[in-house]
Amino acid sequence: MNWLDPRAELAGGVAARPVERPPLSYNRAQVEASSLMDRVPDGDGAEILAVALREAFAGRIAVMSSFGAESAVLLHLVATIAPATPVIFLDTGMLFAQTEQYQRALTGMLGLTNIVVQKPDPDEIAAVDPANDLWRRDADACCNLRKIVPMERALAPYDSWVTGRKRFQGASRTALPVVEVENARIKINPLAGWSQQRLDDYFVEHELPRHPLYAFGYPSIGCHPCTRPVAPGEDARAGRWAGQDKTECGIHTNKWG
Repeated sequence: MNWLDPRAELAGGVAARPVERPPLSYNRAQVEASSLMDRVPDGDGAEILAVALREAFAGRIAVMSSFGAESAVLLHLVATIAPATPVIFLDTGMLFAQTEQYQRALTGMLGLTNIVVQKPDPDEIAAVDPANDLWRRDADACCNLRKIVPMERALAPYDSWVTGRKRFQGASRTALPVVEVENARIKINPLAGWSQQRLDDYFVEHELPRHPLYAFGYPSIGCHPCTRPVAPGEDARAGRWAGQDKTECGIHTNKWG
């Protein structure tokens, strides 16, 4: 398959959302998170993911994926365990064309059947960022408009969600737990303890395609205005918001739920 083929179709389309339910209380979320960890005493992230998707949170959980440089590993695990799991793909309107093409191609290859494409509200974009240049003036505000607010909406029906973050990515991620609670939502980070070598080996073992930009020095890929290639010896996320005192978009640092 040509991974850059823009004609690739999105398998599954935009899936219907589950009916929204009252959110968990913080205490209840803590109890459910502890119960999940107790079911996998050795703390293996892949096994915790399997229990969460198939049993503990079945019907109440979604996966968030940027379809970035290393996303194929988590998505392959999800496809192996429960391919109908909702996978939220946040289309900010400023992604690289290669990311959108990769998303379509990888979705089809893995057989994921429940892709939820979440976009910012066009009326809000028109009101706040009509010239699409907010990223130049206030990167935090741009991330809030195009990422954080849409993600809040996308996650509203779910009690728990899955990310692909790893501890070796540094900054605020060095002490990342496999299971955590933010306010009243359970967040699962099954790859938290994986090393770069283990990820690389997984790509080879399962013959997974890399994001097209990976070969051009992009080990971490976000929106095109705020992402640059990484030089040899730099941190993997050095190309994100380069030159700014900013290392996260805010999805994983704002305790909104």
